Amino acid sequence: EGNIASLRALDSYLKEKLTTWLSPAALELHQITWDDPASLLEKIVFYEAVHPISNLIDLKRRLGVGRRCFGYFHSAIPREPLIFIEVALLKNIAETIQEVLWDNPPIAESEATCALFYSISSTQPGLAGINLGKFLIKRVITLVKIDMPHISVFATLSPIPGFMQWLLSKLASQSKLAKAEDISRSPADRSGLTFYENILEPEEERALIDSSGDLASGKSGMEIMLSLLTPTTHEWTNSDKLLSALKPPLMRLCARYLLQEKKRGKALDSVANFHLQNGAMVQRINWMADQSEKGLNQSAGIMVNYVYRPENIEEYAQLYFSKGHIHSSYDVKRYI
Repeated sequence: EGNIASLRALDSYLKEKLTTWLSPAALELHQITWDDPASLLEKIVFYEAVHPISNLIDLKRRLGVGRRCFGYFHSAIPREPLIFIEVALLKNIAETIQEVLWDNPPIAESEATCALFYSISSTQPGLAGINLGKFLIKRVITLVKIDMPHISVFATLSPIPGFMQWLLSKLASQSKLAKAEDISRSPADRSGLTFYENILEPEEERALIDSSGDLASGKSGMEIMLSLLTPTTHEWTNSDKLLSALKPPLMRLCARYLLQEKKRGKALDSVANFHLQNGAMVQRINWMADQSEKGLNQSAGIMVNYVYRPENIEEYAQLYFSKGHIHSSYDVKRYI
């Protein structure tokens, strides 16, 4: 136990020192372009953690017209980005990652009104406890406002990495609890059980049963939903009927997950917690926004827009830090 206490003290000391050494004043903000050395561009491809860069054409597009990539560098390791962020210049806040990564051609930069942050990647695992992302986002907002005064909206298109893990665990535990406590009761009667929570609304359950055919035989709505969402083949995405039945509960439960599910008073989702502690608000959740295997596995394809309002960043960050308060739009609140 004495060793553990000493290690914690050392960890705290090192974190304090690193935070000082890596303060914004000690870091250089550099716009990464296609003209940068190949060794640096290779690192951008290697470290991209959110949306993998598939080839040189993909990389060139992310660094080309209507796009920006900024990184923080330190003089001690000048050719190694500590963290970098990718930005799309758009007319409106994007609803899907497909339109950000693949739509051609990009709009003229003079027509853009929105700077969309769609990927932020940290390259040094040892700096995980230091929030360089907060400083990077603020610096980029300031820089974009100066260089492009016609940009008035600063938003993200972000993954929700913990949603499916939370949802599948919830569906499994509640389905098991219902069977263990009293399998003979009707869904309405089960609501009185101590720990039981039917996370589906009655109309959502009916829609799932009606659209699931043989799969629904003798199963509750939660069991059907669990059966549909668990396989990694994601066959439900190929059925208009199932997509229609799953959309209402998935969108509602995703809003609940982002706004209400907490850990130590803060958002349970790691990406949500990152942006909220930086002073963002939850603006919109988007259906089928990331249809990649990773997107479907993490969040059933749902993505979220966070918005940074420069005039409210400090206020929102302080309220989240002190009270765990999450600012959100009516568009998100209406789901719950």
